Amino acid sequence: MPIISAELVRSGGMPSAAELEASLLAGQTLLSNTAEHLIEVVDVLESYGQVLDAYSKNLIFQAEQQFLLPFPLFKYLDGDKTVAKIWRHLNHDRINFEYAEYCMKAMLWHGTGGLDAYLDSEPFAANCRAIIARKTRRDPLLALLHPVFRGFLIELIRTAATTSALGQFWRVMSDLFLDLAAAEAAGRVGSIEAVVEFIKDGLVAAAAQPITYAVEIEGERMWVLPPEARLTFLADVAVPYVEAVFLRGLPFLGTVSFNAQAQQISPDQGQFAYGALYADPLPSMGAGIPPSLLMQDMYRHLPERLHQLYRQRGRGEGDVRVKICMSFQKSMFCVTNAAIRGTFPSPLSSGDPAEQAANRAYAAAWASRLAVARTDCLD
Repeated sequence: MPIISAELVRSGGMPSAAELEASLLAGQTLLSNTAEHLIEVVDVLESYGQVLDAYSKNLIFQAEQQFLLPFPLFKYLDGDKTVAKIWRHLNHDRINFEYAEYCMKAMLWHGTGGLDAYLDSEPFAANCRAIIARKTRRDPLLALLHPVFRGFLIELIRTAATTSALGQFWRVMSDLFLDLAAAEAAGRVGSIEAVVEFIKDGLVAAAAQPITYAVEIEGERMWVLPPEARLTFLADVAVPYVEAVFLRGLPFLGTVSFNAQAQQISPDQGQFAYGALYADPLPSMGAGIPPSLLMQDMYRHLPERLHQLYRQRGRGEGDVRVKICMSFQKSMFCVTNAAIRGTFPSPLSSGDPAEQAANRAYAAAWASRLAVARTDCLD
């Protein structure tokens, strides 16, 4: 039974937190199972998987090859400084890596989960001191900046660590989404339930994958996120990513007032609701609006089957990026659905009262947040 029934939509109602909690505990999907939803989710995730492939490679390139560069002018070129590549970049014939950085900055700023906890630890501080001492020996600019701005280089290292971790996370997700498209094409995935289960299995399989990061300085390999930190894919990067990007996000310049007197932005980061599950599907294509950048990137890689479906709807090609945004939002509910399934404290089939209570509390926490998200897109 879909979360958003046809009768509920027609009546203008929306699911309550209690209904969402019951559905999650019953193992139901958030997105209703229709043929069009299957095409939308699989194809938009195939497009997203190709975009994430480029995002992941660039973030890892930045973390490893642009480390502690105060002015990384060529960070979006992936090391290709040919005239042709620079010309295409200047003419905007390129992937919008600015969106990848937006997501990284959201994770860095909101600072939740195991990755952020390690970045505040003494072992990380010790690594920073060793890296800075070695880097400033032959870099006069950094040697001048560090004594004057003691936190500047440390913040750059924190940023680089988050950049690398997000790049590693997206490497897994890119492969997972492209594998999903291949499975659907081969007939192994034929429903929204199968989509959610496929993504859940992929997340669980990668859950314990270590997240590590080292840089080479003057021929010496130095750890930023060492194996001893025991950072893993799911708990320390994937879950903080969902919190920062799917749920909290960042308010976009030009869409809300940053004037403190206007009080349009909560002073409590935990109350932010600008993430993918809450956003209105309105890619304005205005300069610097991150979702617009992502929709343009996905448009460049849109499978023809989904593109044809969009041409038959609404204004055809005229609002195609809005349609991509709406399909992407549906797909992110499926990913969230899979993440929730994969991180329940205990199996949903458990008959132990304590385990059932823990599952109910977990589902209730998610339901309270999802109840005010854009669940109107799920019918």
